[in-house]
Amino acid sequence: MSHGPRSGLAAVSSALLAMSRHLEVRDVLKTIVASARELLDAQYAALGVPDDHGGFAQFVVDGVSEEQWKAIGPLPRQHGILAAMLHEARAERLADVRKDPRFEGWPKAHPDLVDFLGLPIRDGDEVIGALFLANKNCPKADGSCGFTADDEELLGILAQHAAIALTNARLYERSRELTIAEERSRLAHELHDAVSQKLFSLRLTAQAAARLVDRDPSRAKGELQQVAALAAEAADELRAAVVELRPAALDEDGLVATLRTQIQVLDRAHSARVTFAGHGVKALPASQEEAVLRVAQEALHNALRHSGADHVDVTLERRGGGAVLRVTDDGGGFDPSVVRRAGRHLGLVSMRDRASGAGGTLSVESAPGKGTVIEMEVPGG
Repeated sequence: MSHGPRSGLAAVSSALLAMSRHLEVRDVLKTIVASARELLDAQYAALGVPDDHGGFAQFVVDGVSEEQWKAIGPLPRQHGILAAMLHEARAERLADVRKDPRFEGWPKAHPDLVDFLGLPIRDGDEVIGALFLANKNCPKADGSCGFTADDEELLGILAQHAAIALTNARLYERSRELTIAEERSRLAHELHDAVSQKLFSLRLTAQAAARLVDRDPSRAKGELQQVAALAAEAADELRAAVVELRPAALDEDGLVATLRTQIQVLDRAHSARVTFAGHGVKALPASQEEAVLRVAQEALHNALRHSGADHVDVTLERRGGGAVLRVTDDGGGFDPSVVRRAGRHLGLVSMRDRASGAGGTLSVESAPGKGTVIEMEVPGG
């Protein structure tokens, strides 16, 4: 191997470990590209995931600055050597890509590529991506330097494991989409049940007030006050459900801002005081941020709808490279040892599953009449 057997094996091991640490497709793609460029000591590396329309659904590069990437322009199409790699599913190792008859040029701002090594990433018979490198970092004065057969073999090993990592990441994202769909279905049923009950009571109370308005105005006034109270409760249910159904803006706003916004809305929608404080939390892996958000939403749901709390405090603070979420309420509490009843009713099982799925832990402290503290810790990236 071009780096020597020992260093090459260590580099491959490091690259495979790096790929296995990520679950998001975009993170996996970035790790594959960076690992390939470092492993083969190339100036540039890229990975394209093809779509069904002659282009690329995703395209990740390493070795090109953000400014250069913007100047290059639109993503490449499936043509020339890229098309050959995707459609013929074979490796391409060239001393000078510009002299290949299939070469069709590149945009003005594109870096100048010379020696080239490309491999398809395959999942069985399906080509799910193309991984390629250019401009090996070595002297080229005599024209003899470039990617070797050992480099091709090494990249082939990486490509095989890249296929596994990419497939696993896709399965994870699909699983997460199904989980979100299930949550939305649950919320829709919950919304229907809660609001339907309130509206039914509201209608009956309004009818009673209408019958009493002539013969007993005092009682009619009491019934109308009840109508107002029921209407306010129905509005609270609707607002809370809308907050939970609305997609969280994690990608755009980050975890702290998303939590703060949702908690501000809940504070306005409920009679209980709901507060939030975030302290020094850095960005976490996407899977951990989503898990923290969902556990916070479930814990808030419990506190605001079941505990009878007057105050609910949410904190998110840094701990090592990760973070700790804490949701504290002064409500009625419960006995955590009664796992079956409390776990099913308060969603503790799903919260624990979310925490462990993100590599974290969840603890619950509660007692009848003593309120509840739910704490979740995630390790970070």
